[in-house]
Amino acid sequence: MGGFHSVPQDHRYRDFADKTGFSLEQIGNLHNRFKQLSHNEDTLRNFQSHGGGTVEEIGFEEFLTVMSYFRPPSLNMTEEQREELRRVKLRFLFNMHDTDNDGTITLEEYRHVVEELLSRSGALCRETAKGIADAAMLEVASISMGHMEPDEFYEGITFEHFLTILKGIEIESRMHIRFLNVDTTVLCK
Repeated sequence: MGGFHSVPQDHRYRDFADKTGFSLEQIGNLHNRFKQLSHNEDTLRNFQSHGGGTVEEIGFEEFLTVMSYFRPPSLNMTEEQREELRRVKLRFLFNMHDTDNDGTITLEEYRHVVEELLSRSGALCRETAKGIADAAMLEVASISMGHMEPDEFYEGITFEHFLTILKGIEIESRMHIRFLNVDTTVLCK
C-alpha cells in the first residue's frame, strides 16, 4: 500500500490500469520502482554498447507497457483468454528478437541476442557464444523444416515456428514478476 500513495490519483493512472491490467496499487509499486531505477528522473536511459553508443529513453508509460507482459494470468481466466495471453506474451518475446520487424528472426538477429546474453557476463567469448547460437539455430531449423538438403537455406524463425518450438512451455504462467504486489519502497533504500 505504501507505493500507492506516491502515485497521483488522476485519470492517467486509471487509464494505465485499463490499458495494462494492473491495479492502482501495482501501478504505485511500479512507479516507485521506476523512480528508483531512473534515480528520480522522468525517463530511464539505456546506453547501448552497439550502434555507436546510442541512447534510448523510456518514460513511465512505456515502462508499464513492457511490465504488463509479465503479469501473471488471473485465476478466473477462460481457456481462450489463457491462450490469448500466451500468444501475446510469445509475440512480445518474438519481437524482442526480430529487431528489424520483418516477421522473421534471422540467424544474425539470433546470434546478436545470444552473444549479448552470453558474452557480456564474461563467462564466454564471442566466438563461443556465436557457436552456441549457430547450433541452436540449426536445431530450430530441423524442428521447423525437418530434413534439409545441404543446398537449402533456412531463412529464420517465423512467429508460427516460434509457437511450434515453444508449444510445451507454459509461458503464460511462467513469464511473470513476483514483486508486483510488494511495496518496493523498502527494497532499495
